[in-house]
Amino acid sequence: MVTGGAKRIGAAISKAFGEADWHVVIHYNSSSDEAEALAASLESAETVRADLCDTDALTVLVDDLAGRLPDWRALVNSASVFDPDDVTGLDVATNRKAMQVNALAPALLAQSYLAQAKARSGRRVIHVTDQKLANPNPDFFSYTMSKHALDATVAMLSMGAADSADRVYGLAPGAILPSHDQDEAEAEISHKMNLLGRRTTAGEVADAALFLASGQLASGQTLYCDSGQHLLRQERDVIYLARGEETA
Repeated sequence: MVTGGAKRIGAAISKAFGEADWHVVIHYNSSSDEAEALAASLESAETVRADLCDTDALTVLVDDLAGRLPDWRALVNSASVFDPDDVTGLDVATNRKAMQVNALAPALLAQSYLAQAKARSGRRVIHVTDQKLANPNPDFFSYTMSKHALDATVAMLSMGAADSADRVYGLAPGAILPSHDQDEAEAEISHKMNLLGRRTTAGEVADAALFLASGQLASGQTLYCDSGQHLLRQERDVIYLARGEETA
């Protein structure tokens, strides 16, 4: 299952798994049209709806899938919210939503999955985090906080909730697609602000997710897919660096 699997990076991950002959469960909340269209384009896929702010719905979702999928090999937590606030002004409502969708919901899904799902060759949990783990800046404060919280669960889940055949991973992309209020021209500039001076594609992130699903790395690790962006020290989010805006 890919959460947020109908749009953006989630859709690229869903497509990559489908094209690799996996049965893909595309999770969505409000993007039903996109989810159904994507599922129809894949050889073996289905869609499921759940509001990640509804913890009871998450339990029902995992109960249902674990009960009817005999070989549920991977859970990819890709769904995320990315709303602005900053280090001098945490917005409480923004923070609550970010922590719920970006940290609490994927942690609960992972716990339920590891407690209930069956897989013939071990199970895989892949949390999509962010290169901001290693290269933080003061912007998008609550979003970044939530991704750090999610990252903390990778090691803990791999140590205390997974069997020896299971793997729990982080997957940390850099700037990939236009986001927040960016247009494509701005994204073309900002997304090359990395060591390689190139845009990392959603397809590369999807390929990385497929690699992690093979379980060739030891559990508890995070794979960065960002053309080296996490190795820099950037004073602001690249959205604002591309606009020449100084730290607020």
